[in-house]
Amino acid sequence: MPLPPVHFFSHGSTMMLGEESRSATYWKKCGDAALAANIKGVIMMGAHWDARGANRIDVAMHPSPAKSPVAYVHPSKYVDYKLNPDLKTGKRCVEFLNRSGFDARPNETFDWIHDTYLILIRMFPSGCPPTTIISMNGRFDPHLHARVGAALAPLRKENYLFIGTGGAVHNLYRNHWWQMLRYSDNFAQPVPPESSLLEFRQSIEDVFVRNTRSKDRSALRRAVTRLMKHPLFRDAHGTDDHFMAACFVAGIIDGTEGGEGEECELGAEDWELVNMCNSQFTIGKW
Repeated sequence: MPLPPVHFFSHGSTMMLGEESRSATYWKKCGDAALAANIKGVIMMGAHWDARGANRIDVAMHPSPAKSPVAYVHPSKYVDYKLNPDLKTGKRCVEFLNRSGFDARPNETFDWIHDTYLILIRMFPSGCPPTTIISMNGRFDPHLHARVGAALAPLRKENYLFIGTGGAVHNLYRNHWWQMLRYSDNFAQPVPPESSLLEFRQSIEDVFVRNTRSKDRSALRRAVTRLMKHPLFRDAHGTDDHFMAACFVAGIIDGTEGGEGEECELGAEDWELVNMCNSQFTIGKW
């Protein structure tokens, strides 16, 4: 049986849940493929939840989580969608992480945020598969988050689908909000994106596409974590949180046995709010 692919998805603004886009179409295509392959469940790291403390990672274990409200999206798009927390797999994830030296803890009070359930609704509109959400660590160390991915990578062989949801270019301070606030148009491009953001967008595509074909399994991890030293990283990411999921994904690929030479596809892309680039990457295929 082939290994499930691993996704790094840029979830963009909240309006990506309410508006149709190339990314939304691609997310649905990936979800259909996962269901056809009879996945055991989904394991995700998002960009809006971090655990405080050195080496600490939380795993969502709320049996009936609520959904945080989504701004600029009609409630009908998400309020009735039933979440499906996978507590059994969550417990296993805590065990895997603790064995790898993390201070991993179950979190029984965490309610899910749009960065994860936006993707789930788009991928699996007919029903949420069993899903486990892994927190970030609040110190935003790229190497630590890659090690989190590597620690959980053995579950990929059990037909779990791993998803990191963050952003390729995600700097809210550089976004143009007026068209969305005035006209509810998040895809308006009255001017081109800034050149520095176009340059970083190209760098992240080069890193994913060119380093997944290497026989060196650590090539992607080294390249992704090195992007945080890119001279334009801070232009593209005003904060570090939306980049940690990329490091998590790189660690999964690094820690997967038997996945050498998997290729990466840039499956879809949308520019939002002038300067936010939502690139959708898939490594491997069914």
